[in-house]
Amino acid sequence: MENPESCQGTGTPPAPVTIAICTYNRSALLPGLIGALRAQQCPLLFDILVIDNNSSDATQDVLQQQAALPGAMLRWVHETRQGIVHARNRAIAETLASEYLVFIDDDELPEQGFISAALDALSREGADCVGGRITVDFTVHSRPHWLKDDVLGFLGALDYGANPLWIETAATPLWSGNIAYRRALFERLSVRFDARYNRAGDGLGGGEDAAMFRTLLAAGARMRYRPDMAITHRVDATKLRRRYFLRLHWLAGRKVGQFETLDYARTWFGIPPFMLIQALKHTGKTLAMMVARHPTALRQAMNAAHAWGMICGIRQPLGGQKNESSHY
Repeated sequence: MENPESCQGTGTPPAPVTIAICTYNRSALLPGLIGALRAQQCPLLFDILVIDNNSSDATQDVLQQQAALPGAMLRWVHETRQGIVHARNRAIAETLASEYLVFIDDDELPEQGFISAALDALSREGADCVGGRITVDFTVHSRPHWLKDDVLGFLGALDYGANPLWIETAATPLWSGNIAYRRALFERLSVRFDARYNRAGDGLGGGEDAAMFRTLLAAGARMRYRPDMAITHRVDATKLRRRYFLRLHWLAGRKVGQFETLDYARTWFGIPPFMLIQALKHTGKTLAMMVARHPTALRQAMNAAHAWGMICGIRQPLGGQKNESSHY
């Protein structure tokens, strides 16, 4: 099991379901996650695929130890191109023989019924893609008093209620920390995760899951929300700071400005006037709410950060082309 390129034994029939974990320097969390996945009840045979994205900790040792334990087969690959997009796309490339591909992040734990709910939506209900409930776990790091419910979604929280529903608009997005696909969907639509939204190592940014969601929505893919496809997300302490939310939104806005805005005929020093006015309005409203100690002042400050990030993205592009798709 020491081959870094592929740790599935030759001659082993591929499982119809693959659970993919993209990981970077979280070796301490992997045993709990792998053990929780192996404890799942599943109507089909499944294996676990770990994409090690250049981890420098004990990830390789942990994986070798876990591979020797009973339960679903564990295999792993080493993806040398740094970043979550490359890791997710490597998972797609490594699962050509699987019928279903399920993603779960390395800082999450599945609740019982997680896999069976995903397969029920994909096989019986006919979904192309399904996502589920994500609960933020504050048992290790206490929830700050200023962290209101209106921003929990930016820590990955997702809850559309107790009933399943079909996803038909952008108002109910699904996140790739808890999502499953018919594997053939990627070939049928010729899509991969968009490298322009890559997040490398411990850096901020990302947005590759939102870009994929928009692509699938536009293509008419049948997407499903299942509350019983549930996980908990263990949040790192570095994300429980106000500046994390502001920086995250500034970076997201910069990518929108760089990749998703139109070319406007009328600009002020390259900036569309309406965009500058909007940023100033958001900033003024933020200051007023801060003075008044309004409980949702942080959420408004995030709007302002996003607006200024868009302006920076238009003025100082990072490279790449606007309005490209995630097709390959």
